[in-house]
Amino acid sequence: MARGGARNRSGPAADPTSGRSDRRGFKLTALPSEGYTGEVPDFPLPDVSDREVDVWGILWATPQACAWSMESWRWLNIADLVRLQVRGEAHDAPVNIATVTRQLRADLGLTPAGLKENGWAIAVDEVAAKRDEQQPATPASTSSRSKLKVVASRGA
Repeated sequence: MARGGARNRSGPAADPTSGRSDRRGFKLTALPSEGYTGEVPDFPLPDVSDREVDVWGILWATPQACAWSMESWRWLNIADLVRLQVRGEAHDAPVNIATVTRQLRADLGLTPAGLKENGWAIAVDEVAAKRDEQQPATPASTSSRSKLKVVASRGA
């Protein structure tokens, strides 16, 4: 049995804002928040269903797909995830499909932990944030109740 040494997911995750990470040159790769807009590859497994094509397209619209597009070795894993996810939607699906699906999602960077493990971060859309800041806030509507005044009674 292997002993010692670094293992995947052992110990605390690297913090890209720490001094140690700076010294090691560790930086997260920013993925565009708008997602992947390039050409979607063909589904690599045989006998593809319409539902699998739909799920394949949804996954290829994620920010993570920007990294996958440069790593064709991941495409079979993505196809496995699609096939398992679709199979898991059936009412008679074995429970272990959910476990394997969750593990594949993490491996492909589709979970927060998976993003960190792959060294990725989804970039903040600073242009949209600035645009939202510049738009005037709509005034809160006031009810007619707030317009009522209390009048002291006379003649009491």
